[in-house]
Order: sequence, then C-alpha cells, then structure tokens
Amino acid sequence: MSEPDGAGRREALKRVAVALRGGGIGFALAGGYAGWALGGPEPENDVDFVVAESDADRAAEVLTEAGLDVRQPPEDWLFKVYSDGAVVDVLFRLASEPVDAVLLARSVEQEVLSVRMPVVDATDLIIGKLAALNEHACDLSKVLPTARALREKIDWSRAETATAWNDIAVACLFLLRRLRVVPLAPEP
Repeated sequence: MSEPDGAGRREALKRVAVALRGGGIGFALAGGYAGWALGGPEPENDVDFVVAESDADRAAEVLTEAGLDVRQPPEDWLFKVYSDGAVVDVLFRLASEPVDAVLLARSVEQEVLSVRMPVVDATDLIIGKLAALNEHACDLSKVLPTARALREKIDWSRAETATAWNDIAVACLFLLRRLRVVPLAPEP
C-alpha cells in the first residue's frame, strides 16, 4: 500500500468513525489525529482509534460489515483497517493496559472533519505517548509537538503520576519542564 496523503487519512478517519458509531460501538479518536483534533499538528502517519477491549471483536465485525478491509496483524493489542489508501489502527490495549469504559468516558465529543465523534482527552493522549516510550522507541518528536500544542489542556500531575514507572517518560517530562512546556514544580 502506498503512503496516503492527508486527504486519504482524513477520509479513512471519517469512514471508520461513522461505521463504529453506526454499529453502536463505544470508541474514541486517539493518537496523532486526536492531537490534531485538539489543536496539535496534523500527523503524517496512520489514524488511531481506541475501543474497549471487550468490544474489539464486535468492532472488527462492524467495520467489516461496513465494507472496510479489516486485518489482524501479529500484535495482540490492535487490528488494522485499510481504507482510502490509508491505515487505521484500532487499539484495544494501550501500554499493555486494556482500554476500558473509564478512558472512553473521559473522551470529549466534538466535530472532526464534519463528523461528531469522541476524541480522547489531552491528558490521556499524552499519557499514551509517554507510556509508549522505551529504549527501542524513544523518539521524542512523537511527544514534543503534541505536548507543546496542547500544554494548557493537559493535567500534567496526572500524566506524571500515570507514567512514573517509565524512566524514559520521566526523562521526557524533565525535558518538557526545562523547555517550559510543563509548568515547573512549586518550590517546597
């Protein structure tokens, strides 16, 4: 599959959202396109959605019934949808944790490309990006632009607490403080 342009990714985003909503599946736009919908830069890669782990099989059925090309990759935490020359990842686990109703309930309903859909909140988005950092994937360019663009919408205390187990996330948060993206901790 060739690399789609932004128009192909945006069309795939709309098709998947409409199909999931029409099928009664709880979902939220996630990843780079959630950051974009919340005011960050438009990503140049795939589109991500999250569904509750308990709804993953039904979500795949709904998308297949909508005429979309659904495929199961070797990873056991997502499936892929191919549409309009683009790849849409539908994740049901984030950083080894199941997506659940609590995360979906924090999502914010908004219009994205003329389609009403839930979008993960900015704090959950940055937690996911920080939690994904590890010694094999520590590309801070996936975190810094989104963190800078959404900094006022993020509960940094919750993000810090949720990712304290990840040394690379802790280092990234240190850098974000030095860059004045994250507010400095108050003096004791």
